[in-house]
Amino acid sequence: MPNTPHPARNDLQEAKAKNRTARETLAAIAESIAPLSEQWERINATLTDTPALISEIRHLRAEIEALRLNLANLAAAARATLAAYRDAESDPCSYLRDELSAQGWADGDRP
Repeated sequence: MPNTPHPARNDLQEAKAKNRTARETLAAIAESIAPLSEQWERINATLTDTPALISEIRHLRAEIEALRLNLANLAAAARATLAAYRDAESDPCSYLRDELSAQGWADGDRP
C-alpha cells in the first residue's frame, strides 16, 4: 500500500464558520421571537459540540498521517532488507532493525 494521503473529505474551517453563522442566526431569531428561546437553547447546546468535534478530527487526521508514515517507513525498510539479502550483504536485517528502533520497537522497548 503506497503512502498516499487521502484528500481531506471536509473543509473543517468551512464547517466551523458555518457553525458560527448558524449559531449567530439562531441567536438573532431567538431574540426577536421570545417563545423560541427554549428551542434555541437546545439547538445552541447541540451546535456547541461542533468545535470540539472539529478539533478531534484534526487530531485524528494528524495521528493517521503519522501512522501512515511509520507504515511506509517500515515497508521501505522491509524492501531494503530483502534487497540486501538478495545482494548477500553481511547484515541485511540492519535496515529493518534500524527502522524498528527509530519507531520505538527496539528489543525491550515495547511488548
